[in-house]
Amino acid sequence: MLRVEERDGRVTSDPVRPTAMRSEGDAHDATSWQVRYEAVRAETLARAAPLSAEDQCIQSMPDASPTKWHLAHTTWFFETLLLRPHAAGYRTFDPQFHFLFNSYYEALGPRHPRPQRGMLTRPSLDTIHAYRRHVDQAVDALLRSTDSSTLDAIVPILELGLHHEQQHQELLITDILHALSCNPLLPAYLPAPTTLAPTGATTTGWFVHAGGIAEVGHEGSAFAFDNERPRHAVLLQPFAIADRPVTCGEFAAFIADGGYRRPELWLSDGWAAVQAGSWQHPAYWLAADDPRLAAHDRSTDPWHVFGLHGVQPMAPDAPVSQLSLYEAAAFAEWAGARLPTEFEWEAAAASASMRQMSGHVWQWTRSSYDPYPGFRPLSGAAAEYNGKFMVGQLVLRGGSVATPTGHVRTSYRNFFPPAARWQFSGLRLAKDL
Repeated sequence: MLRVEERDGRVTSDPVRPTAMRSEGDAHDATSWQVRYEAVRAETLARAAPLSAEDQCIQSMPDASPTKWHLAHTTWFFETLLLRPHAAGYRTFDPQFHFLFNSYYEALGPRHPRPQRGMLTRPSLDTIHAYRRHVDQAVDALLRSTDSSTLDAIVPILELGLHHEQQHQELLITDILHALSCNPLLPAYLPAPTTLAPTGATTTGWFVHAGGIAEVGHEGSAFAFDNERPRHAVLLQPFAIADRPVTCGEFAAFIADGGYRRPELWLSDGWAAVQAGSWQHPAYWLAADDPRLAAHDRSTDPWHVFGLHGVQPMAPDAPVSQLSLYEAAAFAEWAGARLPTEFEWEAAAASASMRQMSGHVWQWTRSSYDPYPGFRPLSGAAAEYNGKFMVGQLVLRGGSVATPTGHVRTSYRNFFPPAARWQFSGLRLAKDL
């Protein structure tokens, strides 16, 4: 059964499954990789399980993908990058799938256009499940028959594939939530919990960092994406950073003070986005007079929020979510602060005084998504995984309620264009000293 863990609000399966993270010393253990593979693949199906076949075919905007496509593409990854090069005698499930479910790998040939993924009513959902079983059986056979030298060769792509699937597990949730938000019935992805998760928000504290040289980026032999490396030194000026994210109640005060009507608070492109999209509040917020609330609890609460459990009264102490970078920066300007850089965020993350660093919302930073000094992409087809997106994007740090357990690290660099607001994205404030 899928649920939102009431202790911390995370989407997880029941029981909690092992993660895909590699432990030191088990790189040559085929059995441990088999366990990890099965766990990750089962988690994807668990996240899709609450959805009907109709739910799983819909694409609500070009930036989102249907659930059925996520199920197929993550399978395509293992078939194309693991089985076809390394499993002797592997039989491709359907040659047409190579075209249908390639995402953006130019080196692997043409692909079905991303904005038209919702048109793929065929193959059926049952066929996609059969595709997953076919590939899973082949991966199982490969791991059972491989020797240590072959395992050394396939572990990098197998491990990348597991983390790639975990990324799509989160996208599966955020994409279907956007689709359900477009339905006038505002249907819930999951039933409402019997008790609300505690938010833990209190008066904002500030962690003060003296500045100086800091080491950032991933270190060690455990898995990290290529965009987290190499570890390197950065110079930080003295700064302070809030010990928790901005809450819904605080953002409601920004709205009440005319935040969406004051161009002086906004970046130029952000103000243009406000005007073009008629933004008046975060995505998925509903004002008390919204006609879509007619079929829901019409309490006296001034705001309701559509989320994983459908429509709920806005929780003032919960971290605000579904914000674009533009909205986050405007709030920071209104609050007399700014957004942190990704390096300030990472330097502060080691402090025990910091709260809600992950498991609630991804947190916008003011850092452009650029390569680290000495960046080298992965080899082979996987070279296209991250590097070619390093333009026009901003970095988010942390992890959200939809991020799979064990998938985030302090050095993890998520990234989206600044206008994106369908993710579980919020902010924490920073100040110069």
